Amino acid sequence: MTLAGRTLFITGATRGIGKAIGLRAAKDGANVVIAAKSAKPHPKLPGTIYTAAEEIEAAGGKCLPCVVDVREEQQVQDAVNAAVKQFGGIDIVVNNASAISLTDTLATDMKRYDLMQSINARGTFLVSKLCLPHLKKSPNPHILNLSPPLNMSKHWFRPHVAYTIAKYGMSMCALGMAEEFAPDGIAVNTLWPKTVIFTAAIEMLTGSESARFARKPDIVSDAAYFILTKPSRSCTGNFFVDEEVVKAEGIKDLTHYACDPSNAHGLMPDPFLDEFPVADSGSQTVEEGNAAINKVFTAIQNNISPAYVQNVQSVYLFKIKGVEDGLWYLDLKNGNGSCGKGKPEGKADCTISMDYKSLLDLVSGKWKPSAAFMTGKVAGDLQAAMKLEKFVESLKN
Repeated sequence: MTLAGRTLFITGATRGIGKAIGLRAAKDGANVVIAAKSAKPHPKLPGTIYTAAEEIEAAGGKCLPCVVDVREEQQVQDAVNAAVKQFGGIDIVVNNASAISLTDTLATDMKRYDLMQSINARGTFLVSKLCLPHLKKSPNPHILNLSPPLNMSKHWFRPHVAYTIAKYGMSMCALGMAEEFAPDGIAVNTLWPKTVIFTAAIEMLTGSESARFARKPDIVSDAAYFILTKPSRSCTGNFFVDEEVVKAEGIKDLTHYACDPSNAHGLMPDPFLDEFPVADSGSQTVEEGNAAINKVFTAIQNNISPAYVQNVQSVYLFKIKGVEDGLWYLDLKNGNGSCGKGKPEGKADCTISMDYKSLLDLVSGKWKPSAAFMTGKVAGDLQAAMKLEKFVESLKN
């Protein structure tokens, strides 16, 4: 199958993954409805629904840009009506619109909590609900939610429970609707990236340097294309991961998807996928731990340079279990840099909690600070965690 002549209703498709999915469908000659809020240029993010529509039409598709806030039922209904009027129906819904705040309970204000719930979970439910009467008339109807597998591991809840609830709400919509509408032949699935995807929004949150640890949206759009061109009656109720989808279609070398192909094997995993190892301290003694920690921080001190201080600009606090002196710091922000026992003089940008064997794994490159951030082992500034990786590379030997 192809998507030629099919109509896709995509939320949040002004930029990033949503737009990439629209562009991939446009290559087949699909009709794409962009349902998003960006009618005017954003002060920090590029593009509007109209510039995205121009790109989709240039790629070979037809496009209908609609100003839509997925929290507003009438706006969604008006866009659905306009899509049906212009293209004759709706074949595919892609629930991509999402809000994110990787904050813990006390740091999450209720305005942000409500925003995530109303866009992620409620918005997905609303858009799907209003499109379903038209999907029932399609020869190969699909709903695809950009949300993670339902992983009940507690470490995906502890660091950012409000965000987890909101994203899992999207996945629960897929789980329930896949069963509810199976008799109608409507496929309902989710798709989630295995690694961080570099988009304008991610760049705004973490800085341009994060591109080195991320993939381009193309891997998600390719995976979405493979899913949406499958027979809907035999492909439903799945929690898909982008890398697994494209590999199953014969794409074994994924280097070209990396923003920096030279670091294609050093990418940062996305949350909700249990990928990074957790070390077990085993039967360590306090003496063994003290000796190992002293050795590590001696190596760190010997590798600190003004260049790293200038590039990293962050302070780290290490809380190390199973040793006599459990607090250590690494200051790569002030003066020529320093490290030692105790707390730093100022506020730490990142706090890293682990046993001493995990610290050895960190400095040897077996796991990454940015990956640990997603599971709650690292708290604080994600960008600071990612910057630490460059310094860690100098410690591998």
